[in-house]
Amino acid sequence: MGRTMDPLRDPEDCTTMAEVRAGVDAIDRAMVALLRRRFGFMDAAARIKPTRDAVRDEDRKAEVLANVEREAQRLGVSTELTARLWEDLIETSIAHELARWDATR
Repeated sequence: MGRTMDPLRDPEDCTTMAEVRAGVDAIDRAMVALLRRRFGFMDAAARIKPTRDAVRDEDRKAEVLANVEREAQRLGVSTELTARLWEDLIETSIAHELARWDATR
């Protein structure tokens, strides 16, 4: 989040807790917007998949977890943290998709 794209300071440039909190709040807003978009794709998947059994795809789940692990390693983010977060995110996404699949059939 460089200053050219956003008036917020980069974390390493913060000198006050107000700057830190503003940065955290901005990141949280962006993450919520990304979650909304991600779950929009879950709605699309529920609409497209022909059977309820197709909603849970363990091969795809493993692929997503591997992709996230690679990206976390590349960026120097804890793979233990991302594994826990994405396991919960994926299972929540599957539950959402199942509910949407059921509601539209």
